Parts: sequence; structure tokens; C-alpha cells
Amino acid sequence: MDDQTKNVIQNHIDSNEVCLFMKGTPDAPQCGFSMATSNILKVLEVNFKGVNVLENQNLREGIKVFSDWPTIPQLYIRGKFVGGCDIVKEMFESGELKTLLEKESLI
Repeated sequence: MDDQTKNVIQNHIDSNEVCLFMKGTPDAPQCGFSMATSNILKVLEVNFKGVNVLENQNLREGIKVFSDWPTIPQLYIRGKFVGGCDIVKEMFESGELKTLLEKESLI
């Protein structure tokens, strides 16, 4: 991953309390996993930034290296990597995601 891509990723994470790297946008997801993760955040009424990795191949591959996580979407809350769709879904179903967001004063 080049420095420019790393800086773009870090800037998105630093500039947004909740940042979702996804395929497509929150209003027009382009994969089921991105749609599911985005919809969970919408249900919780979280203000989040959706970053469309399909717009830039370096970003799409770079986020996987950055987080050492092989799949997209990827959710960051207050600069910390939370996980992908399966983890976010499990956290939502158990109430853990809501608790985390409440603790961070994001909902």
C-alpha cells in the first residue's frame, strides 16, 4: 500500500467518529454485506460516513492491508476497527454494538 492510500484511509478514520468502508454508498449499497452493515447503523440512528471503496482500486485493496482484515465492509468507531459484516451483525443482535455506541456517546 502506498503512503497516499494509507493517508486517505487514516484521514477518513480520523475525520469521522463512525466510518464504514463499504462497496457502494449508504443510500445505494452495491453488495449485500455492505447493505446489511449500513442498515444496522441506520436502525441504530448512527451518524456515519460511508466510504465507497469501489471508486478507487488502491483504496479497495489498501483498506484490507490497513486493517489486516480480508473483507469489506469494515467498520471503525472512534478510530478503532470493529469488524466486518458478521461481527457487526453479531454485536447488533447481542446488544453489544448499541452499548458501545452509547458508551461513546454516538447514539
